[in-house]
Amino acid sequence: MGKKKADNKYDTSAKTRRTFIGGQALLEGVMMRGKSSVAMAVRAPDGEIELETERLKPMSKANKIPVVRGVISFVNSLVVGMKCMMRSAEVCFPEEESPSKGSTVIAAVIGVLLAVGLFIAVPWFVGWAIKRWTSFDNVAVISVIEGCTRLTIFILYLSLIRLMPDIKRTFMYHGAEHRTINCYERGLPLTVENVQSCSTKHNRCGTTFLFFVVVFAILLYALLNWLFTLFEGCEFLFDNFFFTLAIRLALLPIIAGLSYELLRGLAMLPDNKFTAVLRAPGLALQKLSTCIPDDGMAEVAIKAFSAVLELDADPNKPTVEFYERDFGEERKKLAARLLDDPQDADWIYCDILDKPRSALGGIGKIKIGQVNKANEYADRLLNGEPLDYVLGNSDFCGVKLKVDGRVLIPRFETEVLANKAVEIIGGRSGVRVLDLCTGSGCIAAVIAKQTRAEVTASDISEEALAVAKLNLDGTGVVIVGSDMFENIEGTYDVIVTNPPYVRTADIDGLQKQVTAQPHIALDGGEDGLKFYRIIADSAGKYLKDGGVLLAEVGYDQADDVKKLFGKIGACETVKDLDGKDRIVVCRK
Repeated sequence: MGKKKADNKYDTSAKTRRTFIGGQALLEGVMMRGKSSVAMAVRAPDGEIELETERLKPMSKANKIPVVRGVISFVNSLVVGMKCMMRSAEVCFPEEESPSKGSTVIAAVIGVLLAVGLFIAVPWFVGWAIKRWTSFDNVAVISVIEGCTRLTIFILYLSLIRLMPDIKRTFMYHGAEHRTINCYERGLPLTVENVQSCSTKHNRCGTTFLFFVVVFAILLYALLNWLFTLFEGCEFLFDNFFFTLAIRLALLPIIAGLSYELLRGLAMLPDNKFTAVLRAPGLALQKLSTCIPDDGMAEVAIKAFSAVLELDADPNKPTVEFYERDFGEERKKLAARLLDDPQDADWIYCDILDKPRSALGGIGKIKIGQVNKANEYADRLLNGEPLDYVLGNSDFCGVKLKVDGRVLIPRFETEVLANKAVEIIGGRSGVRVLDLCTGSGCIAAVIAKQTRAEVTASDISEEALAVAKLNLDGTGVVIVGSDMFENIEGTYDVIVTNPPYVRTADIDGLQKQVTAQPHIALDGGEDGLKFYRIIADSAGKYLKDGGVLLAEVGYDQADDVKKLFGKIGACETVKDLDGKDRIVVCRK
């Protein structure tokens, strides 16, 4: 019963504060305008409420001059209102092409012409027709008829357009706008429940303003008609359509200014019988321009109103655009989704935003498209896809490499291997290097970048070589398709290799992110040493005297590999970052 009472009676008894925040209904949204800011909240097709805020330019001295300030406010309202309406359309209909500025201007001009025709030309024509086609020529009565015609057209216009479903929804948002402002002025917390208990009518409504415009138009145009009769020989002016139209259009700014002052004055006056009588017609007309909003519409209006309150209270608060989100909040949400490895959320955003991890803390806002992309990445991670595949790249010794399901993802242990190879090559020129089982080409890329060596990279997988070509393009590295040493020619100063070394029986028990990688790059045979035996048997033929063979091995394979490589030369091991023997170095 409380809601129904609030909708049928403009209850101001509970008011405890006033605000000059006003608003406008948009397409599936609400615009609120305060002293120094504007906020638009629009319900997007996905159900989310999108927010955009903007700072207003400081008011000029002319805004303090009575009547003049009304004209300025009216023009500003038209400009800002049209802009906000177009922006809301972009959110509501994201798949549709936005109209150009030229077409927008044309549409605005057509709208103005229709308004002039309906509310100025047609009423004048009615008065003119009565005088011309009848013997009745009482200027006062004709002016009243003209005014009543204008008011009737206005009421019929509102009554008809509210029958259109889309317009009715806009009028529902209009009701949500009024209820939210009333809720605040009554001193109630801005909750959906409190907003929905308030009236859909408000003293400062644009509908009331338009009613006052009609009233002042009736009075001033009647005065104009009477003045024409005072000057002998000027009666013909009353019958001249273009002259009369020009005069009436010239009076519109004065009419708008006077209407604004009346609306503003009535809003500031206390509630009593006198003000109630003056407000009653405008409030009655609001029954046509407002409808009962649903809770979701109230939520939209609250968001826009709250944003304006915050911006007006804090001049340093940053503005936001549609489809922007608070990065800190989104970063936390993504990390919460990736509980097993929450730091992956940072790597995802580093890739999407093209920022180093150290810069993430300084990011305030992020586009919703970037948030959606991050969540798509997270979905793939949760389905077992490795992070590097999701991102499409991998950082290896400071080199950014392309990686996907065709190649093994470079690991930190392999960085130890690449760095050791670079150390051994040093600053020498003309050193010939073979990267055996190159995969993505990661080791070859680092050696080519950090040394002056002549590098050859080989692999049996054509898919892997296709990725390696992308990573090694422009480096001078020679790429060879070869099953181990099958197609290798010549001898080398350094052979570096990271062959498959996972025991066949152990592969299925590995993490999803590992088993998602090419098994050909993982499977080292029954004991994991299949390819080390091939290397031990053949590497000596391709390694120059004094040459060095470097191989990455499994965490528990170093001793076995050293024994296998003993036939080539003396061997030593290099530990990885976890202190495990990870690299076997053999000098011929």
